[in-house]
Amino acid sequence: MAGAYWMTAGSPLGPLTLSGTEGALTGIAFGVIREGEERPSPVLEQAARELEKYFAGAMRAFTVPLSPEGTEFQKKVWEALRAIPYGTTASYGDIAARIGKPGGAIAVGQANSKNPIPIIIPCHRVIGSGGKLVGYTGGLHIKRALLAVEGIKCDQ
Repeated sequence: MAGAYWMTAGSPLGPLTLSGTEGALTGIAFGVIREGEERPSPVLEQAARELEKYFAGAMRAFTVPLSPEGTEFQKKVWEALRAIPYGTTASYGDIAARIGKPGGAIAVGQANSKNPIPIIIPCHRVIGSGGKLVGYTGGLHIKRALLAVEGIKCDQ
């Protein structure tokens, strides 16, 4: 996990490791990832509070500052993910079209898999064509649980 600061936060999905700088969140990992001494910051504490509200159904849009590290293409995909409204989904092809790369669904999927700030950059809202649940770094059970938080039922 990149960042000078890190802390763990509880969630219904198990512990999350939050990492960042003094000014922005740079990562969320499922589980406890220990790198050096735990060192919270105001930004990480804000992220933990917002995640707690999200899981309680009391927050639909995050305000914590973000600074994900990636290629320009990945950042473009991640920005498009942030535009998917709470409680809705989009396909990989939809995202590819939105960023001007029609036919780029596979590349979008690869960028999704590198998303360093899942949940807040909502890669869980991206599904396969025909509404099928496919691919999630944390596992499909976590993707399904995150969609359920937002009122989206998935039977696949």
